Amino acid sequence: MVFKRILLKLSGESLMGEKQYGIDENRLSDYASQIAEIVRLGVQIGIVIGGGNIFRGLSGTSKGFDRVQGDQMGMLATVINGLALNSALQAAGVKSRVLTAIRMEPVGEFYSKQKAVDALEKGEVVILSGGTGNPFFTTDTGSALRAIEIEADVMLKGTRVDGVYTADPEKDPNATKFDEITYDEIYNRNLKVMDLTATTMCKENKMPIYVFDMDTPGNLKKVMLGEKIGTLVKA
Repeated sequence: MVFKRILLKLSGESLMGEKQYGIDENRLSDYASQIAEIVRLGVQIGIVIGGGNIFRGLSGTSKGFDRVQGDQMGMLATVINGLALNSALQAAGVKSRVLTAIRMEPVGEFYSKQKAVDALEKGEVVILSGGTGNPFFTTDTGSALRAIEIEADVMLKGTRVDGVYTADPEKDPNATKFDEITYDEIYNRNLKVMDLTATTMCKENKMPIYVFDMDTPGNLKKVMLGEKIGTLVKA
């Protein structure tokens, strides 16, 4: 197995599945079963989910929301998604818990590195919700921060695309895929892999990022077993 401890970043939009909004139960249970597969391999898993299927702080500001309150609404959306995934994991027989970046017991326990690492070492999946707990930071930055804090071997970015391309493959048929790329190249080519803050944090802390297609069942296990199905971002 290639990685012992991972931070898996899932997008809120992916949770919509076939729907226009909210949570697609089929996609949720598919994610839960993929995660259960690698729990059985003995991988320690921290998970950060976005909230874009429910509310995006930035798009809210364009409609007149105060940015800080818009971002707080976005953070709460990530908690809703975290609870949904927690429930699906438990239904799949996986021990898991939700930690939140903002105090909201009994919804979830307040996050601390020690609590997260203790749970990971006991074999529990830890869902880290509420972003960083601060406005002006995305869940990408939240994932980078948590990956570094829990000392993960890699940050996996599960998306609907199978890696990093020279351009958006959904818009440009000539876009070509990278097997590996450096943080600097992402910056210089202005590729939208993650926001700049998240990419810089990963670069400064030597946290590799692996971008792959999470929406194809079985792909998460393939990544764990070392199959080259996505793009590795490193120094």
